[in-house]
Amino acid sequence: MLPELESTPLGLPSGLHLEWLGVAGYRITYENVSILVDPYVSRVPLRNVLLRKPALPDDTALARYIRPPGPVAGILIGHTHWDHAVDAPALARRFDAPAYGSESLAHLMRLHGQDSVVVEPRRRYELGPFVVSFTPSRHSKLLFGRKVPFDGPLTCEDVHALSPGAYKCGAVYGIRIEVAGIALYHQGSADLDDAQLQHEPVDVFLAGVTGRQVTPHYWERILPKLDPRVLVPTHYDDFFAPLGRPMKLIRKVNLEAVPDEVRAVSKDATVAALRRVG
Repeated sequence: MLPELESTPLGLPSGLHLEWLGVAGYRITYENVSILVDPYVSRVPLRNVLLRKPALPDDTALARYIRPPGPVAGILIGHTHWDHAVDAPALARRFDAPAYGSESLAHLMRLHGQDSVVVEPRRRYELGPFVVSFTPSRHSKLLFGRKVPFDGPLTCEDVHALSPGAYKCGAVYGIRIEVAGIALYHQGSADLDDAQLQHEPVDVFLAGVTGRQVTPHYWERILPKLDPRVLVPTHYDDFFAPLGRPMKLIRKVNLEAVPDEVRAVSKDATVAALRRVG
């Protein structure tokens, strides 16, 4: 099923390139300028979670897997769990690029001696050829459908104490990206704030699918508001397994059911998938 989805064209404008970095991470490039969205390639091993060892950027992985052709105009972080935010400080330094996100992201960046932009919801930020905005959202309640894992603000005061559990979720945002005459919407976790997300149609919906089973009526709530032309599932690969190895899926993600789930709500949306970097 996955090869079939990966062969489905996205119909992007000429010159617009979309690269999946694994988990919820993307490099989006247009006119040789890139933005990075939730970029995470360092792949913290499961033992670091169990033993509460530090989760820090892997410079070798960053150099190998994140290779934009030109400047990086911004690094956009939807929330600060480790599998979304670990690499943001190192990438900001590597590419001399501003990072955008919550106050929790700003706290993380300060631990690494970096500044960042604490976003204002719905404000439009011009980043080279891109215009981006942040919509307040919610993280899915992955723990038995009752609790967001590692909830609350990121408050760790020592970079060497940044175990995976120290990467608290912080404020959660969906990210709208306008470029080359189209709009994309990135949702790193399968939930939303219904009052915040208006009817704002997009061409491409980068849809986090892990956790959708514990979010009541997720597709019925979000698809009519975004009305996407193409839906690209994301955040379904095993984020503990290093890049460069055969891809494993997250347990019980049930990726093969996504096209039928989407079709039951939106007859016009095409489901397509991207091959992962590496």
